[in-house]
Amino acid sequence: MANVVIFGIKDFAELAHYYLERDSVHEVVAFSVNRDYLPEEPVFLGLPVVAFEDVESLYSPDDHAFFAPMSPKNMNRDREAVYQTIKGKGYQCISYLSSKATVFDNEIGENCFILENNTLQPFTRIGNNVVLWSGNHIGHHSVIHDHVTFTSHVVMSGHCDIGSYSFFGVNSTLRDGLRIAEGSFVAMASSIVKDTEAWGVYKGNPAIKLAMPSTKMKL
Repeated sequence: MANVVIFGIKDFAELAHYYLERDSVHEVVAFSVNRDYLPEEPVFLGLPVVAFEDVESLYSPDDHAFFAPMSPKNMNRDREAVYQTIKGKGYQCISYLSSKATVFDNEIGENCFILENNTLQPFTRIGNNVVLWSGNHIGHHSVIHDHVTFTSHVVMSGHCDIGSYSFFGVNSTLRDGLRIAEGSFVAMASSIVKDTEAWGVYKGNPAIKLAMPSTKMKL
């Protein structure tokens, strides 16, 4: 059990508070945002909101943990930057794993947000700072690396290797044995049947790589 500070005061933070308070052993004690985004009344959901720049002086890393379940903006890099700053301040980050998810002693990293009705089959590993929204199928003997987002109802077959910073839209599917390269963006309802290229954008059934003006797409 940990006393937890949540980063953010928008919908992801509100959802994190809801899940942690109702479906975990942890207690949320405060929220934190960058000083420029502090609300005029520094309270959210009845708890204090403190400047991220000063948080360690108010909620010591010795007896508090952090959770930063942010959106995939900028191909998950904004969430990565906050996560790395939290670690630099000396905090441990909790992960939330829904009691309604199906798991099999999977290795799961820090700062993961894994919601209801996900199925993680045996021998699959999840890295740090990964979001699995509701209802995904994560196939056996697979690896999901750091800073990845699955939205909802993604079907990933077994023996896949998912590169860091990747993003998967609702109802996308992956054939077994694929290597999804770093920064791959898979659009809603797309079907991936072969390995992807780094920072590529894929759409369609079967999916094709779209021509993009930049090699690193920003959401």
